[in-house]
Amino acid sequence: MNENENPWTVLDTEVKYENNWIKVLHQNVLNPNGGKGIYGSVHFKNIAIGIVPVDKEGNTWLVGQYRFPINEYSWEIPEGGSPEGEDIYETAKRELREETGLLAERWTMISKLHTSNSVCNEVAYIFLAEELTQAESQPEETEQLLVKKIPLREAYQMVVEDKITDSMSVAGILKTVILRFPELM
Repeated sequence: MNENENPWTVLDTEVKYENNWIKVLHQNVLNPNGGKGIYGSVHFKNIAIGIVPVDKEGNTWLVGQYRFPINEYSWEIPEGGSPEGEDIYETAKRELREETGLLAERWTMISKLHTSNSVCNEVAYIFLAEELTQAESQPEETEQLLVKKIPLREAYQMVVEDKITDSMSVAGILKTVILRFPELM
């Protein structure tokens, strides 16, 4: 097995659904063992961006909102989508300001991840934002957000207790703790 070769063969592809954010594909394939099969996948048109803001006192900001696809309320790190061609750092800065009103002087990319690689191609980049100052938030019209500032230790505990389940938030908070605050573990 060569990890640089795709063992799947695509026989044909049909777009089943498409909107401004996603494209759903149905593909007839030959699997790695040569058997015929089908594969459905979702292709995202934006890059997912997440931000873990941390101030000098060790606080972070979470954004709460009702998530339609899971029919549940969700506490998350600030997140958004980076349109094709937009610099991901610029997207991170914009999303942090939109959702929390925060501006950051220091930015570090701490993680790249695939959110659900068995059914979609979504890639996410997570940033640590530090040296923060407060400005006005600018939420989008589709967003009905609650924003709360809490100790990073509390956010970490929310991850441990499954009170935060969003994959980017879990990864971002855990990676921040591992890299910058391992004493919280």
